[in-house]
Amino acid sequence: MKNKFFKKTINVKLNDILKVLNQKKQNKNFMVNDIKELELAKQNDISFLHSTKYLDYLKNSNVKLIITNQKLKNKIPKGIKIILVPNVLLSVATVTSLFYPNSIHDTFDSQVKPINPKKYLNLKIGNNILLGKNVKIGKNCSIGHNCIIEQNVSIGDNCTLGSNVILRNSIIGNNTNILDGAIIGKKGFGFFPGKKKNIRYPHIGSVIIGDNVEIGCNNTIDRGSLSNTVIGDGTFLDNQVHIAHNVKIGKNCIITGQVGFAGSSTIGNRVLIGGQAGISGHIKIGDNVQIGGGSGVIKNIPSNTKVMGYPATNIRDFLKKEKLNDKFK
Repeated sequence: MKNKFFKKTINVKLNDILKVLNQKKQNKNFMVNDIKELELAKQNDISFLHSTKYLDYLKNSNVKLIITNQKLKNKIPKGIKIILVPNVLLSVATVTSLFYPNSIHDTFDSQVKPINPKKYLNLKIGNNILLGKNVKIGKNCSIGHNCIIEQNVSIGDNCTLGSNVILRNSIIGNNTNILDGAIIGKKGFGFFPGKKKNIRYPHIGSVIIGDNVEIGCNNTIDRGSLSNTVIGDGTFLDNQVHIAHNVKIGKNCIITGQVGFAGSSTIGNRVLIGGQAGISGHIKIGDNVQIGGGSGVIKNIPSNTKVMGYPATNIRDFLKKEKLNDKFK
């Protein structure tokens, strides 16, 4: 998928990448088109492999240039040029910053201007609404007081924004309601702890919200790092839900208050999650799963499963354990 919002500012060659990674230059110096995840990378792109979890993506990838470490070197098929590094993700952050130097910082949008409602069809607005560049608003929308729609936002038809909403780098479908205080599309909390300073991970993705979605009050939804953060059609989020970068939530899910999703977790369709549950990063939850309130999900959950507790287990096993504990109290 072509990046809609972040644009490359320089042409990058292989030796440019090797230089920022403190590696020796190569005689064959060729142009590298972009940096992408394995499932999206093409022949002229550079990608990376940092875990065996992603070997299936590698098998189906067209990539010919890859960043990896010594441990995973032998997993790379012949014909793919390898750049060996001690820390894959740190190197990916460095290379991404080379392609997209403006992706690290999220300073406020200094180019916003007061909205002109006459430019939009049947738009209802409150007071003190500011718009940045590259903003599109569909017909029959309503925007509450003190909203700031920063650069690179597309809002579909029949949408409602409550008061004090901030949007950036986001695509919002039709018939979607975003309640007061939601902040959507800011950079995620990706970083690498260092001895001298913490190093930020660039975020060049966006937030994509489907049709007929409801986003509760004070939700925070981070944009993706290399891919996008996605909320599927018909999904409802209660108040104070946090969704980290690259999270993919399916269709018609119901997620109640104060649930937190760590980065790159994938949620199926029609999933129900109780209040204050926590979802660890890089895990997959299948379709029709029900997760009890206060649960901690730290591993994959298959479809059509009910879980509860910490760590979250099959709800029948959880209840049996609780009954046994009651006997010995």
